[in-house]
Amino acid sequence: MTELPRGVRLGVDVGQVRVGVSRSDPHGVLATPLVTLARDLTAAPDTVPSDLAQLAALVAEHEAVEVVVGLPVNLAGKHGPAAVHVQAYADQLADVIAPVPVTLTDERMSTVVASRRLAERGVRGRRQRAVVDQAAAVEILQSWLDAQRRRTR
Repeated sequence: MTELPRGVRLGVDVGQVRVGVSRSDPHGVLATPLVTLARDLTAAPDTVPSDLAQLAALVAEHEAVEVVVGLPVNLAGKHGPAAVHVQAYADQLADVIAPVPVTLTDERMSTVVASRRLAERGVRGRRQRAVVDQAAAVEILQSWLDAQRRRTR
């Protein structure tokens, strides 16, 4: 039985407009919402976009040992344009936060599940849009943590 190494992990839900971020406790049991970052789509090609710089600052602040990025695989298990976009974002993030590893995980339906859970709690409309990215990041990280725990039993 190999145990998940101790340390905080950040979960990331990459969207076209926003990036939702969650974090785990050091024991890797529970994911909680952290922040939503605005995507910086205007950065010059030779500069680090501000959202990636903010993520790097969060990695340092929380002393994260790993960043888990949700990869939007379609229902047939294929990588469409969204997955290609997220892969490029994850590659760029990995360059910025090295040597901290970036792990991609299947995040099929995370935003749908997050939206449904928020609606069940009475969070709708504009209030939901403000936090759905963080909630999706929680879904991504929590399912990854749960899968790691199942593998180490």
